[in-house]
Amino acid sequence: MTLPQTVPAAIPALGTHPTAGRTPGRAETRDLLDRATYDLLVIGGGILGTSVAWHAAQSGLRVAMVDAGDFAGATSSASSKLVHGGIRYLQNGAVKLVAENHHERRVLARDVAPHLVNPLPFYLPLYKGGPHGAAKLGAGVFAYSALSAFRDGVGHLITPGRAARAVPALRTEGLKAVAVFGDHQMNDSRMAVMTVRAAVGAGAVVLNHAEVTGLRFTHGQVTGAELRDRLSGAEFGVDARLVLNATGPWVDHLRRMEDPAAAPSIRLSKGAHVVLRRRSPWRAAMSTWVDRYRVTFALPWEDQLLLGTTDEAYEGDPADVRPTDADITQILDEASLSVAAEDLSPDLVTYTFAGLRVLPGGPGGTEQARRETVVTEGSGGMLSVAGGKWTTYRHIGRMVLSRLAGEHGGAIAEDMQPVKSLVRHTPLPGVANPDAVAHRLLVDRDPGHRMAPDTARQLATHYGSLSFDIARLVNDDPDLGERIHPDGPEIWAQVVYARDHEWAETEDDVLRRRTTVTIRGLDTGAVRARVRELLARKQA
Repeated sequence: MTLPQTVPAAIPALGTHPTAGRTPGRAETRDLLDRATYDLLVIGGGILGTSVAWHAAQSGLRVAMVDAGDFAGATSSASSKLVHGGIRYLQNGAVKLVAENHHERRVLARDVAPHLVNPLPFYLPLYKGGPHGAAKLGAGVFAYSALSAFRDGVGHLITPGRAARAVPALRTEGLKAVAVFGDHQMNDSRMAVMTVRAAVGAGAVVLNHAEVTGLRFTHGQVTGAELRDRLSGAEFGVDARLVLNATGPWVDHLRRMEDPAAAPSIRLSKGAHVVLRRRSPWRAAMSTWVDRYRVTFALPWEDQLLLGTTDEAYEGDPADVRPTDADITQILDEASLSVAAEDLSPDLVTYTFAGLRVLPGGPGGTEQARRETVVTEGSGGMLSVAGGKWTTYRHIGRMVLSRLAGEHGGAIAEDMQPVKSLVRHTPLPGVANPDAVAHRLLVDRDPGHRMAPDTARQLATHYGSLSFDIARLVNDDPDLGERIHPDGPEIWAQVVYARDHEWAETEDDVLRRRTTVTIRGLDTGAVRARVRELLARKQA
């Protein structure tokens, strides 16, 4: 599809004006990393790495964080986009875990990221011949809501007719009842970027697309890393008193750099997802039991329908993980248990993606493996951490930091505030009421250059109050207010903002993770070419 003439043709005019507060250029950042000794070097900028870097910087440590790809460029941007208590855990008796998850979910939604975490009602449809009865599901959603202190309402059952009015795509043949409960969802890529910004705001120095080529040792202890800038080819290094390996699926690869004889500490499970255009409104998400233990999700997300997920052992190169035709067929088939066939047409698919769950080693299938954080310490003193989930990523970050302070306190104690003294509810950048932000964006513009309601809403729920910085870019250069693609809400100012303030270096950084252009199926060749031109104008 070619872009219409409303997309500005004069690309040289886009994004050429100066803005305040740019992130340092890559050369400057490499120099900062190369000439200082840091208290903590975090290798890996996903869920765990960003959380530890944020909390460590808050505690007063001098922190560096690097990632071989983009921040949240792999597993951490391939989640099911949920911030949830985990209702499935109840059938295993994990009551304390669900209560803890609920607590973290509420803190994120209420205090830390209300601009990024959105409430989402869930339906659990109950069909004739299904693995669970109405009484069990009704009791389960009531207990689930009780563990959340009923802050999302009381879990209950509703009739098929009432459910179908909220979700017209719901398959009603054989439907006996629907259980209802409350959870939340988010855009994982945006959560990651905002957490990186929080870490940098607390003093951390970060660099993406920087690959570790070797570790530095002093008297047998890991004291830094050798790195190569994947974009420029420049080689540099970082010295640090402590090194944390938070590389997710690559955690054992880095452990073998420390000790070639290191035994495997994890196993991997692939989870694939399918994104489709929505044919009708979805006022609730659906979680449908495939069997007694597995569920399939159908989630309204970013104006699309997100389906998933799979759970199968993966032993290949983590960089090569992607959905197969069999994965897509499985996801669509499982979704058809509760979603009408016409809403699952392959013609509606806009995007597919897959990520890798990092699970503890052990016997049994991956679907039965514990979803817990794996922490190991190597012979050179490098702490390796993997696993975890977005809902509890702040808690895990504090836990890892506590372990670093406890086991390696002699190296960093004099510079570190106690972990228990950290402000537990420190908000992410841009914290604001998204409804108020969207309203301001709509009414504050010049009448001749009104912002479209869908664009205002998209900015408010992805940037919070930082949306006003993007609006100022448009005020300075109205061409930046044009849509990146006519079928999507995002505008060119977001590309410039991602380039200058959010470490976006490649087209995928912008289109897949800083915006939702790719998941909407709108990243045409013309769009990518224009993004590439804008990125090339970034100041060194």
